[in-house]
Amino acid sequence: MNGALVGIAGAVILALGLGVLARRGRQMGFEQWTVAGRSFGAPLVFLLMAGEIYTTFTFLGGSGFAYGRGGPTYYILCYATLAYVMSYFLLPPIWRYGRDYGLYSQSDFFIRKYDSPALGILVSLVGIVALIPYLVLQFKGLGIIVEIAGYGAIAPTPAVWIGGAAATAYVMVSGVRGSAWTAVAKDVMILVVVVFLGIYFPLHYYGSLGAMFAAIEAAKPGFTVLPAHGESVWWFSSTVVLTALGFYMWPHSFASIYTARDSRVIRKNAVFLPLYQLILLFVFFAGFAAILQVPGLNGADVDLALFKLSVKTFDPWIVGVIGAAGVLTALVPGSMILMAAATLSANNLYRAADRSADDARVLRIARLLVPLVALVAVYFTLAGGQTIVALLLMGYSLVTQLFPPLLLSLTRNNWVTREGAAAGIVAGVATVAAVSLTHTTIGTLFPALPAQIKELNVGIVALAVNIVVLIVVSAGTKLVVRNGGSAPPANASSFWPES
Repeated sequence: MNGALVGIAGAVILALGLGVLARRGRQMGFEQWTVAGRSFGAPLVFLLMAGEIYTTFTFLGGSGFAYGRGGPTYYILCYATLAYVMSYFLLPPIWRYGRDYGLYSQSDFFIRKYDSPALGILVSLVGIVALIPYLVLQFKGLGIIVEIAGYGAIAPTPAVWIGGAAATAYVMVSGVRGSAWTAVAKDVMILVVVVFLGIYFPLHYYGSLGAMFAAIEAAKPGFTVLPAHGESVWWFSSTVVLTALGFYMWPHSFASIYTARDSRVIRKNAVFLPLYQLILLFVFFAGFAAILQVPGLNGADVDLALFKLSVKTFDPWIVGVIGAAGVLTALVPGSMILMAAATLSANNLYRAADRSADDARVLRIARLLVPLVALVAVYFTLAGGQTIVALLLMGYSLVTQLFPPLLLSLTRNNWVTREGAAAGIVAGVATVAAVSLTHTTIGTLFPALPAQIKELNVGIVALAVNIVVLIVVSAGTKLVVRNGGSAPPANASSFWPES
């Protein structure tokens, strides 16, 4: 076994060990398994949320996008920062509502707000469908990391199976606590490794950051800025808006809000998490440094850029440390996604079918579903070929459809009906599906529009369709009520803080 494989194997063993030890001294009831008894302070919530956000996308997708696309990569730096600013105002009322009504999942929130179990089922289905490509993203990244960092000693397929089995094991045993404990190790390693690589590569190969960008500009003029057409400033702005709105709509991110001890914990994280975005700059630097040093990567292979350059530059034991950090960036968010998908399936689909099911039975079902979700994700991982960024953007287009009814449910006088919320989500998701299957762009949909509008992210079209349908159907159902129908329940909880 070479030195690199020792580091990678150590990361898997560390994740499994921490994940299993996390349940020591705890009775793993349903509330403990899903939301840690709503007891996490600011450090653990910070690490848990960062653990979900800084994934294999940080290691591979960010550097690969910088390598393959240049300037448009900067959207990754922007959208999460905007989402953190919004979270200061958006998340505390969600946390309070979850505490007051004992909620466990994203679907629980919609069910309670709109008094509609059917809407909860719809939200669960959208969440599960969106989570699968996100989980595939983690497993795909894991396979790439182990194969390249391990010098080909382990192929991607067994690596994906081993990583999936490790995450499945500690999720079944420890739930969200296992993810939080492993997130501590992951965040320390990623901070050290990414900053080191982002500084070392430009200095080693070019002498300075300025010299690196000058060399890239000489070889590929205009590559590091936004192009005039295609992924232009219009695409950039619309993509930032779309992904910022969908940032906390991921079911696993939404559920992590409930783990906080109080709303102050949420606001503290909103203040400090934007600083964590600076880590992405170093990821970009590593990707840019690889452009002239490991040329010729195309398509999905651009995701290999960081590790190809690492293997070229360092001794195997250093590559093993880098690979170990990369493995943890797959296992931590992967475990959260597994748990979120299993919780939605058990708590909001199974319980909807069997109203007599208590928390103990739902927990057993959720644990049994964890390996099933992992198997589905492994299947799609081994069958797919999209780049990591493409997988992430597809999932974002789906979960962002939940944002309009969620945001409006937090106003003092929510005028959205449950029928309007459901119809808007269905219309938005259907638009995303149609666009994804046909590879449509705004330009092909509306050829007469100005060139700038054609370059908007097509996910904006789905969101616009969602909002229009939401308004029309809500107005229609209210009209039916005024003409003698039954009124939908009003259940508002506003942004305003508790007195």
